[in-house]
Amino acid sequence: MNVEIAEVAGFLAAHEPFMRLPEPARAELAAAMDIIYVRRGEDIITPGHENAALYVIRSGAVDVIGEDVLLDRRDAGRSFGYSTLVNPEESRSRYRMTAVEDSLLLVIPAAVFRAVAQEHPDFQRFYSSQTLRIRQAAAQLNDDGFATTLRSPVLRPGDSSTAPLVVKAEDSIQSVAADMDAGNHTAALVSDGTRIVGIITDKDLRGRVVARGVATHQAVATVMTVDPVTVTATATVMDALVVMSERNISHLPVLGEEGASVPVGLVTNATLMELLRNDPVYLIADIARHKNREELVGTFERATHIVARFIERGASPADAARMMTIAADGIAQRLVALAHEELGPAPVEYAFVTVGSQGRHETGFASDQDNALILADTYQPELHGDYFAALSDYVCTGLADAGQRLCPGDMMANQPQWRMTIRQWHEAFAQWVTALESEAVLQAQVFFDMRTVAGSDSLTAEVHSYAVSAASGARRFHAHLAALAARREPPLGFFRGFVVDKSGEYAKTLDIKKGGVAGIVQMARLHAIAGGSRELDTRARLQAAAGQNMSEQGANNLIDAFDFLTAMSLRHQAQQLREGAAPDNHIDPAQLSKMEREHLRDAFQIVGSMYKALATKYPVRST
Repeated sequence: MNVEIAEVAGFLAAHEPFMRLPEPARAELAAAMDIIYVRRGEDIITPGHENAALYVIRSGAVDVIGEDVLLDRRDAGRSFGYSTLVNPEESRSRYRMTAVEDSLLLVIPAAVFRAVAQEHPDFQRFYSSQTLRIRQAAAQLNDDGFATTLRSPVLRPGDSSTAPLVVKAEDSIQSVAADMDAGNHTAALVSDGTRIVGIITDKDLRGRVVARGVATHQAVATVMTVDPVTVTATATVMDALVVMSERNISHLPVLGEEGASVPVGLVTNATLMELLRNDPVYLIADIARHKNREELVGTFERATHIVARFIERGASPADAARMMTIAADGIAQRLVALAHEELGPAPVEYAFVTVGSQGRHETGFASDQDNALILADTYQPELHGDYFAALSDYVCTGLADAGQRLCPGDMMANQPQWRMTIRQWHEAFAQWVTALESEAVLQAQVFFDMRTVAGSDSLTAEVHSYAVSAASGARRFHAHLAALAARREPPLGFFRGFVVDKSGEYAKTLDIKKGGVAGIVQMARLHAIAGGSRELDTRARLQAAAGQNMSEQGANNLIDAFDFLTAMSLRHQAQQLREGAAPDNHIDPAQLSKMEREHLRDAFQIVGSMYKALATKYPVRST
């Protein structure tokens, strides 16, 4: 082996996947390589052109560009051009590879690459695309045989136990009650002959008819709930749990296919409890039965341990986060109801809203409270202030007693500044969108994740709609959001090594939230704001942005990275809970398997490349 080949073989031995090859194979590969020099700005591969070589960067840097969006910047030791080699059906490149520095490239002909790949399967597996590797990792972590029940249709084929009672709007209250009693129904759906226009439950009959002395010869339409929330037959048990928890309802009509108006079923709390009765998730859904505040003490903490077992049994991160959200929502809703029992009915219409991770249905084991109050414009501080201060304090301290930590930044409804009328919320968003101060933008971000937990949905919808409308065209606001996101650099060094804390409590660990999950959340929120989307969940926001404000590939990459990082974070926190430690986001890379470390690098690399794409679209300095 001559000196030059030995030097190249030594270089390959320090980088993936060549380090996996036996030394003789690396030497043969080095002998078969060519070396070329490309100048800065020169295209090496262009979209639509055939590529018949693998390129390894010996020195310099190369950008991978798809649809005019920077997907990745690769430096010494990394490769490109392999997508056309591992897939024989794709001989033409979909990407542009451009040198961003004067670079030396090692060139491996396709025939040589395929010969090595055939003899060493690990070598070829490595060169499956980064996107595919991330997707496979996320899919592996999300594999959950246990969650079959939650993923199953809310109506089982041939199940007649959930067949709804349908009555006419003009039927009398007395006749409807008789039909409900005869068929042992707890509710009836009200139809106008073409669609479901209302619902009446046994609770409604007690509260709206008997308690108020309403004449039972009147039409049921006079006391029904108008235009009830519905789902289609394709909804899952989890979908039904989330809808019923969010709306604080006990009956959920199920319609046929999308767009159909014919009811095919009626799901009740009892139905879901029957499905989940042998499962620890049942304990979370049972929160609404607690009779007083004392019974709620520790319930959120217990829920975290329940969901931790849920994770360990194979649940997906999305399902686990939604279950945590259901628990947090349920506790807040019960506390609001108990507050009304103690303080009396609210003097004006209001909405108790949650923001941040809970607002996005992404509550985690380490999540704290983030909430606020929206008050009708008829609110008068001198007349109503004491009531809402007491209600907010009751709920926030009750949540803390239940185990959901108080927000260290005091972003909670028990702080006067987060109890505002509709007009004041409008003014606040207008100021945040135009002030362009870092602190103002930081505050504004989480309020775009606003969701009703208790009270009036219409108040929340009015404020959220105004916020999205005010911000969707504010280009400078978007740029500042992009700059804030870009500050969350993934913990990767120049050579793709992990950057860990050097000292202190979290020495030798990296913050998976700060370096990855939070950045994806911020980017998804930015794209939702810029696109005028009213979606709240991070995955839904990215799906809505795909092909609109960002490439479909970029959106899918971020979704895969988000799923993987969230799963890794939740598994880490579940382990901490089992060991009696407080959950955090600090992971020691040395405790991960080699495969997990590689997937983690890939996920951080995706986040970093999308930051660069943001910097190109919104050229504002991040310091």
